[in-house]
Amino acid sequence: MTLSINAQQIIRISTDKTDLVYQVNEKNRVYQVYLGEKLLNPEDYKLLKWNVRPGNDGSMSIRGHEAYPASGGEDYFEPAVAITHADGNPTSYLYYKGSEQRGVSGGTETIIRLADDKYNDEVTLHYVAYPKENVIKMWSEITNREGKPITLWRYNSGMLYLKAGRYFLTEYHSDWAKEGQPETEELKYGKKTVDTKLGTRANLLAEPFFELGLDGRPREGEGRVMLGVVGWTGNFQYTCEVDNTNSLRLIPGINPYASNYVLDNGETFTTPEFVFTLSSQGSGQASRDLHDWCRRYNLRDGMGKRMTLLNNWENTAFDFDQQKLASLMRDAKDLGVDMFLLDDGWFGNKYPRKDDHAGLGDWEATMSKLPLGIPGMVDDAKKAGVKFGIWIEPEMVNPKSELYEKHPDWAITLPNRETYYHRNQLVLDLSNPKVQDYVFSVIDRIMVENPDVAYMKWDCNSPITNIYSHYLGRRQGNLYVDYVRGLYKVFRRVNEKYPQLAMMLCSGGGGRCDYEALKHFTEFWCSDDTDPFERIYIQWSMSKFFPAKSMASHVTNWNRQTSVKFRFDVCSMVKLGFDIDLKSLSADEYKFLQNAVAEYRALEPVVLDGSQYRLISPYESSHCALNYVSQDKATAVLYTYNLHPRYGSNLPNVLLQGLNPSAQYKVTEIYRMPGDNSHSEYEGKSFSGDYLMKVGLNVLSADNATSHVFKLEAQ
Repeated sequence: MTLSINAQQIIRISTDKTDLVYQVNEKNRVYQVYLGEKLLNPEDYKLLKWNVRPGNDGSMSIRGHEAYPASGGEDYFEPAVAITHADGNPTSYLYYKGSEQRGVSGGTETIIRLADDKYNDEVTLHYVAYPKENVIKMWSEITNREGKPITLWRYNSGMLYLKAGRYFLTEYHSDWAKEGQPETEELKYGKKTVDTKLGTRANLLAEPFFELGLDGRPREGEGRVMLGVVGWTGNFQYTCEVDNTNSLRLIPGINPYASNYVLDNGETFTTPEFVFTLSSQGSGQASRDLHDWCRRYNLRDGMGKRMTLLNNWENTAFDFDQQKLASLMRDAKDLGVDMFLLDDGWFGNKYPRKDDHAGLGDWEATMSKLPLGIPGMVDDAKKAGVKFGIWIEPEMVNPKSELYEKHPDWAITLPNRETYYHRNQLVLDLSNPKVQDYVFSVIDRIMVENPDVAYMKWDCNSPITNIYSHYLGRRQGNLYVDYVRGLYKVFRRVNEKYPQLAMMLCSGGGGRCDYEALKHFTEFWCSDDTDPFERIYIQWSMSKFFPAKSMASHVTNWNRQTSVKFRFDVCSMVKLGFDIDLKSLSADEYKFLQNAVAEYRALEPVVLDGSQYRLISPYESSHCALNYVSQDKATAVLYTYNLHPRYGSNLPNVLLQGLNPSAQYKVTEIYRMPGDNSHSEYEGKSFSGDYLMKVGLNVLSADNATSHVFKLEAQ
């Protein structure tokens, strides 16, 4: 039996390399008819058809790849949206009402408007395609038009359908000091869901990004690959469902766990953005596309410069005073970095911050430690010739604090059960506008009184526990969502009033890293694990999705069995900083760091703004290598690391990528220890880009925990 299909409207969302195509059928329903490499012949779009499925009685059903399937309809799989209407009906049907396209910064936004024919609720689908960067972001808006409250119990950012013979998902699980651990599995019939239920510090156990290999495992330099990131700094979820036709349904969004959301009449629920790219040339090209897009359009000040810094935490922990900090500021200047960052432990008077048991919420300087307060610290930094930055954790409160004594109802706590404290603290209820105002005031007061503060490290060390909002009353299902929305309101207020303030996103290490949060931060802290071996793995994983400019890494005293050079080389592959006791270093080590900082600063534009090529994976070898190439291909930086090589193991040449094959590149080793007169056979010699990419350099060794970094300059 056949169903007559008239030529219907085609809606294209296109980059220079990818097409996402929808069709409006004769029943005014919208279906995805294509997602893949861009079609070159315009006539071919007319041949695409929505997916028709036969019913059990032999008739033709309209089940298929609906753009935004609702619960209770003909589709038997996981819905994109689920609404319990004001009259209790849990079924929705969405019909096409119109679409439009408009130019936005860097790309084109496509808007598809849908509505329920019985209840008038509206759904607006948004897609922004960035042609040059080959990135598409998508989100949805759900509006209540029923005159009474409705309840949302699914509200995903969208639905995508992919077709391949086999599907391989690489998810990234996590823990404190173990962020970004990859796990690859083949997807078979059924659902695979990755989610988090922590509320805040949400990435503690799972990361909101994934890698998807189509027809084979994801590979660096070849094959079809999708990279995707859910932009939500809270409970996220993405589901991969392989259906009975072996199509893969990809459903990203907010985790609806404990979050049946009551939406009042006239209100609109906006879902997070889901950002993805498709590559036919492997994960490496997909990463470079995401990096370029993120720097240009998503990362705060993504095209600007970054500051190197010296943090005091590994030096002092909570034990410091103004004189000790002033001395460290002078050390920072002598080292050659831009800024001194004062970490935890500077605040509280009635309950001074001596450890993690007290003080959170009382954001005034501890007079016994810092008698001149923050202004004194800023003045000392000016005298030393460096900028000043400061640590804050404004979303949190200790029970031992003046804030908690005054406003216990501002904390998220259960009204009738014993309170559980994670890290001796509670989370402030950012669904409450008064709490939002308070959290903003923490930053605002510091900046009004100290306009020369140049940097803030925003930490978040606790998930949400004791899950109950004293503000929301009976609408507790709104808490997880409205908390994050309240957080974003504060972020936006800070950015709007202090656009020049650089900010690091930290959450007990790497417990927060997503594209929505990075709209408000210049960088994020990948992990509290600064052991150079472990950092290589963590930074490798994070580099799949985030540009080096956004990833902060500090040279510390973790794993002193490794050399200072090895630790520096690992940190210098991304945004460089220090958190180390400089006085514990030998004269040669200190001189090395001074010279290396100067060399790094000269090459910083190549590393932070250049194209990254991952060459040898630490997950697949006892070595690691990657290189960066400037946008004009005039300069490259090659990083090579010997991790734990086995005796007699094979030492392949390192084949660079991204160079101009016709150019001649002079090779110079950088970041060298004083007195190191050894040179590789390539030192000072020039090679064509073609040779370097096809034959490569024999620069790996069997020496444990060693590294070499090379600058290549086109002659």
